[in-house]
Amino acid sequence: MDILTRIVEYKKEEVAVAARHRPLTALRAKTVEAGRRRPFFEALQHPGPGGVNIIAEIKRASPSKGILGENLDAARTARAYHEGGAAAISVLTDRHFFKGGPQDLQAARAATPLPILRKDFLIDAYQVYESLLMGADAVLLICRILSAQQLKDLMGLCRDLGLDTLVEIHSREDLEMARAVQAPLVGINNRNLSTFETDLNTAMDLGQDLDSSQIPVAASGIEGPADIRRNLESGIHNFLIGETLVRADDPATTLAQMIQAGGRKA
Repeated sequence: MDILTRIVEYKKEEVAVAARHRPLTALRAKTVEAGRRRPFFEALQHPGPGGVNIIAEIKRASPSKGILGENLDAARTARAYHEGGAAAISVLTDRHFFKGGPQDLQAARAATPLPILRKDFLIDAYQVYESLLMGADAVLLICRILSAQQLKDLMGLCRDLGLDTLVEIHSREDLEMARAVQAPLVGINNRNLSTFETDLNTAMDLGQDLDSSQIPVAASGIEGPADIRRNLESGIHNFLIGETLVRADDPATTLAQMIQAGGRKA
C-alpha cells in the first residue's frame, strides 16, 4: 500500500471517529457562528505587486522528509510570511502524517489578516464543514483521491458555504477532472503523492493545457528565485511553497527574495 492510499484509509477512519463524537448535523448547526471569509481566490487572481503571488505554507513534517520544523510556532511563522509579502497562507492540519492540527490554522489566522488555506486530505462533506468552523477561507481538494462526482459535490458544498477551493492535479487524468468542474484555481503538484518523486516540469507542462479561465498554482519543489523565473516564463505567477520557507533561517527574507524574482518593483 503506497503512502497516499494509507493516508486516505486513515482519513476515512478519522472522519468516522469525529462524526461519532460530533455528528454532521451538529457541525451544520454551528455554521451560523462561522466568521466572515477572507478572499483567497481574489488574492491569487492577478499577479501581485512584485509580479508573483506566494501561498506560504506552515508545515511541521511530511512522510517523505520527516520533521521539518520541530519547534515551529505557527503564529510567529505566519507573521513572518505576512512581513515577507505572502499573498496567502497554507496550513497543514493533518496530525498523523504531517504533525499539524487545527490549532496551527487558528493561530495563523489570528496572527495575520491573510486568507488561510486548509491543506489536508478532504474526502467527505464532514471535513468541509469542519474547515469552515476551523476558520479556513479555502480548502484543498485533491483530484487523485476523489471521484469526479465527489469533486463536483465537494466543490458545490464549498461554494454554498462561501469557501474557496484549490483543486490539486498531478496528471492528465486529474487535469480533465479539474476542467470538467471548471475549477477556477488549479494547484499543479510537482510531487507524485504516491512515490513522493518531484519533477518541476509537471506544473509548467500541465499549466499550458488549463482552460483560459483557470488560474494555475505551482506547488512542491520550488526552492529559489530561479525556479520562480522558470515558471513565470511558462505563464505561472502563483506558487505554493512550504519546505523551503519552513527550513529557512529567515523566512520573511527568503520569501521576499522569491517574490522579487518576478522582476517588478513592489
